[in-house]
Amino acid sequence: MIIIDEETIFRIIQERKPASVALNGPEGMIPKVQDTAVKIMNRFGIPAYVIADTTWGSCDINSNGAKVLSAEILFNVGHTITMQNFGDNVVMIDAFDDITFDSVAEKCAAMLREKTISLVTDSQHLNQIDKVREILQDRGVTVKVGKGMGQLNDGQVFGCEFYPASQIKDQVDANVFMGQSNFHAAGLALSTNKPTFILDPYFNEVRDVTEFAQKLQRKATLAIYKAAEAKTFGVIVGLKEGQMSKTAALKFKRELEKEGKQVQLFALTDITNERLRNLKGIDAFIQVACPRISTDNEFDKPVLSTPQANALLKVLRNESIDGYLQIPHWL
Repeated sequence: MIIIDEETIFRIIQERKPASVALNGPEGMIPKVQDTAVKIMNRFGIPAYVIADTTWGSCDINSNGAKVLSAEILFNVGHTITMQNFGDNVVMIDAFDDITFDSVAEKCAAMLREKTISLVTDSQHLNQIDKVREILQDRGVTVKVGKGMGQLNDGQVFGCEFYPASQIKDQVDANVFMGQSNFHAAGLALSTNKPTFILDPYFNEVRDVTEFAQKLQRKATLAIYKAAEAKTFGVIVGLKEGQMSKTAALKFKRELEKEGKQVQLFALTDITNERLRNLKGIDAFIQVACPRISTDNEFDKPVLSTPQANALLKVLRNESIDGYLQIPHWL
């Protein structure tokens, strides 16, 4: 069960006395966020808006939506980072899942005994990483937890950011990801080029996602070579506050034009196949908003992420693209 740190929310409301607040969080957490919003309204007698648009992380907190609502504080729930405050009116609120990993950790230990592993997880399970490390070590697995960097805590990964695992990838035999997210685990496998296993406490199973990750890489690489044949490119800037990489977009425009390509610039909040179908005369796209948009979704035309676009420029210059995804941050 997801447990939101409501005590911090209530304390901040008491201290700041806002006229209204807003809350948001990952899609699967919205029902719990609703419950918290109802408690706020009953306890403090102020409007508490649930911004129910999908939020993928600290790059996508929708503080602009909170400003439109005139909400004085936005509580972003469930994207634990090293900072509590994010911008002027955004407070990051922890939310942890209290499900136990004891049984599945024992299964993992039986599979990986005498191996050295990098133990990582997402925001919702950070509170249990020490306990799982202890279970694995007591049963013969050597466990390393990489140091956090930037917004990341020790042992934490985002969908596009893998510093703790990348730092120690040469010291381990495999990665073990605590949680259920193929999204996080596949990126982890690709960025480190290591066998990667999911410790899934919900189904009490250990899953190897290495082959799935390799399929994503083959698909991403095929898109690069298809894009190399394009004459006209659309370069897309994301309009979400943490995804507005105009500098990168303009760099790709300049570099592609040097290679004789025609380039148009676009901006989108949500980059989907349906929206791109409306843009005519474009052979391939580069989007600098979120790298996982390109690797995890299906498009009619090539839609490259920043690492893929850097690899594309190498292809156009007859250079090697080996290891283009084996980097700690895909932006």
